[in-house]
Amino acid sequence: MWGLILAMLSGALMSVQGVFNTEVTKQSGIWTAAGFVQLTAFLYCVAAWFMSGREKGIEAIFRTEPKYMLLGGVMGALITYTVIRSMDSLGPAAAVMIIVITQLLVAYLIEVFGLFGVEKAGFEWRKAVGAAVAVAGIWLFKK
Repeated sequence: MWGLILAMLSGALMSVQGVFNTEVTKQSGIWTAAGFVQLTAFLYCVAAWFMSGREKGIEAIFRTEPKYMLLGGVMGALITYTVIRSMDSLGPAAAVMIIVITQLLVAYLIEVFGLFGVEKAGFEWRKAVGAAVAVAGIWLFKK
């Protein structure tokens, strides 16, 4: 149950953040807005780290293997950029629908093929049909 609540909160926050970031971009420019978003996220993380148990030191990050796993921050900047641009051109509802369904499809492929250290899961037709229904939903929504 807790996972469901957190996932719903995440989705709500992502939608609101996308709208906020799109509006900030209109007043300040895309890379200024994206940079501010990443900077404030960094400052929040530092504050949260200081207030938490700090079970691992900062040096643990440099022991991460494989090293490409450290590209999450770069991806975060690209996510901010692409969410802002897609919301600006498609509108919040259509952009979020396409973003979430694309996340679902890519996550399923990661599971099926066992990519990036994720435990491999078997292909299931019902999940593929569910994804197809979601894609059809985008088509219906855009009509």
